[in-house]
Amino acid sequence: MMKFGKVGKAAAAAAAAAVIGVGGLGYFNPVLAAKIPVIGKIFEKVENDVIYSGDYTDKGTVLTNEDYAGNLDTVDYSVSDQGITLTASEIYCDGYSIFFTVNIEAEDADFTHIPEHYTGINIADNRTAAGFYIGGTWSVDGNSPEQLENTFEGEVIDSHTFAGMLKVNLTENMTGSGNLNLNISGLGYDDDRMLDSEEISASHWTDGNWNIVLPFEVNETDVKRIEVGEKKGNITLENVVISPYQVIIHATTPGEQRELTDDRREKLLSKDPDMTDAEMFELLGWSYEPCQTICFNQDGEMLYSDMETAGRAGFAVQGKEIKTLYIFIFDNLDDWAQMEDEGMNSSAADNAIIFKEIHVE
Repeated sequence: MMKFGKVGKAAAAAAAAAVIGVGGLGYFNPVLAAKIPVIGKIFEKVENDVIYSGDYTDKGTVLTNEDYAGNLDTVDYSVSDQGITLTASEIYCDGYSIFFTVNIEAEDADFTHIPEHYTGINIADNRTAAGFYIGGTWSVDGNSPEQLENTFEGEVIDSHTFAGMLKVNLTENMTGSGNLNLNISGLGYDDDRMLDSEEISASHWTDGNWNIVLPFEVNETDVKRIEVGEKKGNITLENVVISPYQVIIHATTPGEQRELTDDRREKLLSKDPDMTDAEMFELLGWSYEPCQTICFNQDGEMLYSDMETAGRAGFAVQGKEIKTLYIFIFDNLDDWAQMEDEGMNSSAADNAIIFKEIHVE
C-alpha cells in the first residue's frame, strides 16, 4: 500500500527488506505521555527524522494546541470514528506542496510494534521514522479529488498514540490561502511481530470516515522558482523550485504534454484507484516518456529522490545547504541507477540528456 519513489539503493533495500526493531525507541510511559503536550508541537517532534526534514519553527500554522491535561483548545480539527481519533496539529504550504501533522489515538491499539523505515539516502545516516498508512482522497478548494498515496511518517508516543507528518503535492502552484479537504477512508499500520507472514502490509487496518477541512496560508518565505526552459532531445527542463524542505524539478516530454483532464483521470481511477499516470497513458494508447532525474548540491551531496511523476521530480533537502544545483536528466533508468550508485562524477553523466548547473544564490 505504501508507494516508494526512487530512493537511494541502501535506503530502498532497507525499506524493502528490513525494518528496525522498536526496543530502543524509548517510549514514554502512557501515564506520563498524557501529561506531555504533543499536539501543536508535532513538527518539532518529528522534523529531524522524516524524509522531508528540516527546521519547521515559525514556518507552519498551528491549528490545535494541547495543555498538560491533554485538553485541546479547539475541536474543529479533531475527528473520531471506529475508536480512532485523528487530530490535525499544524500545517505548512510552500505553494507547491502541503505539509501537515496529525496525532492519531486508539485506545484498543498497541502502536509499540510499528516498525521503522530508513528516511536517509544511506543506512549510515541512521535516520528512521515510523509509518502509518492512510487511505482516501484529498482536494483543495473543490478541485477534483486526488488519491492519498503516501503514509504518515513520525514517532510512536506510546501504545495508543502516534504523531506524524504527511506531504501532498499540489497539481498547480498556489498563492494566497486555501482549504485542504481530507476524506480519509482507512487507517492502518504494520506489526513487527508479523514479519514472517507473507503479507504484513497494514496488518492492522481499520475502515472508517475521518473527514476534516484544514485551512492554510501559502508561505513564500525562502521559496525560489528559477525558470530554465532548456530543451534537449525530447525533454524540456522547464523550471526549478527550491523551498526550505524540497527541490522540485519540472521537466516535460512530448508524451506528458497530452492532456489528461481531471474528468478522464477520475473515470480511470474509478476503475483502478492505484493506477499511475504511466498506466493511464498506456491504457489510452498515448505515448509516455518519463524522465529519470538526479540532483546534487555544490558539495556533491546527492539529494534524496522521492517518487518522480509526469513532469515533476521531487527531492528532499534534509538540511543540506543549497547554493548550487547540478541536475542530470536521463531517459534511461540504468544510467540513472549507475549515477545514483557512483555519485556526481559517475561516467553515466555523459549519457544525461540534459545537464544543468543552477546557481541558487
